[in-house]
Amino acid sequence: MTRLHRLLGGDELAWFVARVRKRMERGEPLDIAVTLTNATEAQRQAVHRLLGRAPRPGRALTVSLPAVDELLRRSGAHPGGLGSAVLELTGPLPAPIDLETLWARAFEALDDPRLAEWALSLRMSGQVKRLAPTPQDATDLFTTLNVVVTNLPSPGEPIGRFAARMTGDAHALDDDRPLATLALRAARALSGLPDGSGAEWRREVWASVGLMRDELSTTVITLGFSGHQGLEAWLGQPVHLTLRQLVRDPPRLAALDVFVCENPVVVATAADHLGRSCPPLVCTSGQPSAAVMHLLRLIVSARGTLHYHGDFDWGGIRIANVLHDRVPFTPWRFDTASYLAAGEVGRPLTGTPVEARWDAALAPAMSHKSRRIEEELVLDDLLSDLEA
Repeated sequence: MTRLHRLLGGDELAWFVARVRKRMERGEPLDIAVTLTNATEAQRQAVHRLLGRAPRPGRALTVSLPAVDELLRRSGAHPGGLGSAVLELTGPLPAPIDLETLWARAFEALDDPRLAEWALSLRMSGQVKRLAPTPQDATDLFTTLNVVVTNLPSPGEPIGRFAARMTGDAHALDDDRPLATLALRAARALSGLPDGSGAEWRREVWASVGLMRDELSTTVITLGFSGHQGLEAWLGQPVHLTLRQLVRDPPRLAALDVFVCENPVVVATAADHLGRSCPPLVCTSGQPSAAVMHLLRLIVSARGTLHYHGDFDWGGIRIANVLHDRVPFTPWRFDTASYLAAGEVGRPLTGTPVEARWDAALAPAMSHKSRRIEEELVLDDLLSDLEA
């Protein structure tokens, strides 16, 4: 047996030789120390014999690669140094693979056929290289991502619990994690939602695949729905539905005509005047929350029709544009003719004009008339429609 095999060839140092070879296969420098946690006494004694040092306290065993390299050269056991010695013990390195091939193999770890088109666009975007600098990092990230997306949609589960089950880390899908960045985009691709940004949009995307964030704090006000379990006793009264209820116990919906308003005062007034006879009514309460959007999508999925009304001011137009981009609706007294028919009521209109995407003539008419007409000023007309 050669001196080199006596020094490094035993079972007790096999972990060390394997670590060095792995770094060489990856093209990484041999200028660091490697650590073995929970080392055995035999492994600790082997390092002691190799470096001539007394075993140090603790279970972790750390070995400096430069120190072993210097020892091999200085002692004459292997003048070529550590890298050459490892090759003699384990054989030559495989033929190098070009970097693009390594990146292509990394993307193969994401093998959900539902995401093939998204995965291609992701590769073209270069985003993965910003999240995972090396092909190996990307492979590890995609392997975990594949576990996540394979288990979507979820039947309705807090996102932290789902993350803990899938990855062993309850915070793996927190906003600042690379896995969360990709998983969120994958969830959007699975559900077919439009692109967006912001906390409510993220809640909306997670909810679309059955994962809930702040599932009790994000709500939607409804009136006149009889298809949700337990609501029959509350018919005629406004009801707050949480995102948790909508995801875990979705309402039984038919092809309904559903009216949608911006302000809770419309719901309260409809409850006062119409009670149980009020048709299905949903309130966005300003900018629509994840709960609002989830309910509206359930209605559309059931082939229902949404009729939307909001404030005739620039903020109201922006809110309606958000809805228009995400779900189909028909305007409910929320077009140019209705604005002009309201007369000279309301306060002066201020702010920056914005185009109404469902009615190109509305914004110019509002700019010309320059009156802000809130829903409270046209309540009688809205109630008349609901009653009819």
